[in-house]
Amino acid sequence: MGADSQKATGIALVISDVDGTLVTDDKTLAASTIEAVKRLRAAGIGFSIASARPPLGLKALVAELGLDLPMGAFNGASVVRPDLSTIEAQLIPEAAARAALERLETEGLDVWVFAEGAWCLRDPDGPYTDLERRTIGAEPRVVADLGTLMGAASKIVGVSRDHAHLAACEDRIGAALADRATVHRSQAYYLDVTPPGLDKGRFVTWMSRHLGIPPERIATFGDAGNDRPMFARSGFSVAMGNAEAAVQAAASAVTDGNGADGFAHGVARFILP
Repeated sequence: MGADSQKATGIALVISDVDGTLVTDDKTLAASTIEAVKRLRAAGIGFSIASARPPLGLKALVAELGLDLPMGAFNGASVVRPDLSTIEAQLIPEAAARAALERLETEGLDVWVFAEGAWCLRDPDGPYTDLERRTIGAEPRVVADLGTLMGAASKIVGVSRDHAHLAACEDRIGAALADRATVHRSQAYYLDVTPPGLDKGRFVTWMSRHLGIPPERIATFGDAGNDRPMFARSGFSVAMGNAEAAVQAAASAVTDGNGADGFAHGVARFILP
């Protein structure tokens, strides 16, 4: 759709993706974003986040934005309170996790496993590890054999600087795992494998029921393929200017990029009465 002239009406809750949407590329919150969340709250509109990040990676956002509603982590497979305590959490079935690990390695990707509350990997100096340290505010746990974690994996990530290759891997691995796991790129360089049947769209539905807010009164913001299920379950959706064309086409409207106050502009332009 992507019609900038469109405006939402009667929105009671906004749910936003984090990386590529709410934060800038250097993983910081612009002053305009913090102010936009305050304006939503002042208008009586609730605000929460849904992210591919682990719960630990949401901690700083809770403090900076004053978040007070449940949040979706691991692309909605875990629902946590603002104090990061767990409301609901699902793991990848072990057989599917092992199949995912094998396929990610066969494709020549670096592999990270989020399990047991930790970010686990083999090479602490691999691609994008410094970025992930800044993103989640934690150091990785070096594990010689990632296979030992397959019974406890919340998320498995294939990492590559070859973005075109990773896009092709998304199609191949997604088809191979089918209904055994959810497979989406959360960034051009991260391919996430999470529990089956659970995605950000499921989190939107969970919040709708939890808060008693009809889906048509929920607005969502996002930039990546893993945000499209969230768009599909909400009454109004806003894609970022930095999003791929397919993501923009799936949204009700398009705002500016995450480095150009896009979230704040989208809130002002489409959400606030």
